[in-house]
Amino acid sequence: MSDSDESYNEASSPDSEELTGSRALSVGVSTRSTRKSNAELRSTTGGGYVWEDSIQRPWDIVQEDEGGSLANAIADLVQANKRKRLFYEQTPLQRGIIRHLMLVLDLSSAMADKDLRPSRYQLSLQYAIQFINEYFEQNPISQLGVIGMKDGLARLISQLGGNPTEHVAAIQALKKDEPAGVPSLQNALEMARGALYHVPSHGTKEVVIIFGALISCDPGDIHKTVATLKAEQIRVRVVGLAAQVAVCKELCQQTNDGDLASTYGVILNEQHFKEVLLNACTPPASTLNEKAKSKSGSELMRMGFPSRVVETTPSFCACHTRLLKGGYLCPRCNVKVCSLPTECPACGLTLILSTHLARSYHHLMPLKNWYEVEWPEARSSKTSACFSCSKPFALPSVHTASTKIRIIAGSSTVSSSTRQEKESLATGRFRCPTCRKQFCIDCDLFAHEVLHNCPGCEAAGPSGRQYSTTAKPAGEILPQTNAGSRFSSAPISI
Repeated sequence: MSDSDESYNEASSPDSEELTGSRALSVGVSTRSTRKSNAELRSTTGGGYVWEDSIQRPWDIVQEDEGGSLANAIADLVQANKRKRLFYEQTPLQRGIIRHLMLVLDLSSAMADKDLRPSRYQLSLQYAIQFINEYFEQNPISQLGVIGMKDGLARLISQLGGNPTEHVAAIQALKKDEPAGVPSLQNALEMARGALYHVPSHGTKEVVIIFGALISCDPGDIHKTVATLKAEQIRVRVVGLAAQVAVCKELCQQTNDGDLASTYGVILNEQHFKEVLLNACTPPASTLNEKAKSKSGSELMRMGFPSRVVETTPSFCACHTRLLKGGYLCPRCNVKVCSLPTECPACGLTLILSTHLARSYHHLMPLKNWYEVEWPEARSSKTSACFSCSKPFALPSVHTASTKIRIIAGSSTVSSSTRQEKESLATGRFRCPTCRKQFCIDCDLFAHEVLHNCPGCEAAGPSGRQYSTTAKPAGEILPQTNAGSRFSSAPISI
């Protein structure tokens, strides 16, 4: 009753009437300004918002075929999603293959929002695990560490190391906690800088931040920290979950020589979040300062290629002190470790396999893009199935021909490049420019993203292998079967 009496007395008093009138006036002004801003945002042609111009009618997105089925439309959407790989940069650049990266996670209360399902916090941890696995898959001789921002502090979640199992286990433990407090970018950057301080000159130093808040509680001047990171050549990438933040923009610009498009991305949805985060798995191109530093003097790095042993009685490994019958022996000090790649706990020698070194080189010598086979060439070609998986190609039909005619004749506003892209969507054939073999789009994805070799060129033998004219091959890498017999006796220098 007290609350209702106070509201009744306030509504009946004359002061409340004046207050109500002033509130109505302010609300009216704000409403008119909002309507004016909305009117400015509306398109002058279609009557909708500017970001809705590409979607005029909902039936333009997904169209039914003659039988009323959406299978063909969904298949086109899936294929268009796969075709995004064709727009990836394939230019051979000088990159650092021995990377040292610190992953910074925002664990503040802003991550409790549920605009991303199930929440920002849970989805960020899930994608962070996928990022760690993909990072070590593409960079097996690199190292990674994890830092969390919570309650205005930065805490180390996992040390800088090359074992992905330890990092995944540390992030899995975070799922039991709840986000709280505010983040501190300066504390996280200073901790990352301290962890990367002892990185040798042949390794790159990087920081990837998943930032969901719009504020940062810093104890000092963060601009001085940004200047220090730039002087120490530490690259910073930011994945924003809410909106663009000015300090994050300056941070990415200063530490990446003005490159903002590829280093700072604000996500649109869950799928875009995953794409922007996984883009950091590719090593960044070397800057002018790094190239000048590398030309001033080359440094040899000693690596050991141990052989696997299987013992009759279990013994302790030096890395985790666990009883195991199998493992790898360091060629320098004969200390046993359980997994590779890693650093020897006794002598500090980098222990890898020859396959790890070979997988790291695909960033320097990327596989050439395969061009799409159009319908005129597909009709005259004698190839009816994929060279790799033997999956039969789609044959041109009346529906395909009519669809192509409708696209050409009915879309006068579509450019020639877009029209050509729509025509080649129906073929599903991709040809290697070196061996001239045809592949399906699934084999195209597998060859460029996982295998990093052309099955047709590999089947042709050494004479059929051709490298890029810009990047020279570093030499043949021996297979894993010969690694133990040739390189297990002593470490080598590269």
